[in-house]
Amino acid sequence: MKGGVTTISAELIGEIRRRSGLRAAELARRAGMTRSVLSAYEHGRRQPGVDALARLAAAGGLQLRLGLAPPPIDEQRAARLLAQVLDLAEALPARRRGALEYPSLARLVR
Repeated sequence: MKGGVTTISAELIGEIRRRSGLRAAELARRAGMTRSVLSAYEHGRRQPGVDALARLAAAGGLQLRLGLAPPPIDEQRAARLLAQVLDLAEALPARRRGALEYPSLARLVR
């Protein structure tokens, strides 16, 4: 950690190690890097490139993928929409349903 702040890449490498169950030395060996380089990445002393992160993920049996993040949720808008849906549900006419009838199991097993 640099200055007490964990980097995203350090968190990602930690997650790769947790999911793979590999010790740092084995993960580094499989990724084709030294244990000291992996340690520097994990502790935020160096920043790995995307290619190094992809090699580490592959060495741990995982795949590194990049994609667009989902848009943030506007909690106030979501709350208003939920309130509208609940109001509409309450306005629906209620009608009692009869008991559900299921076919006899004996007829289904034949």
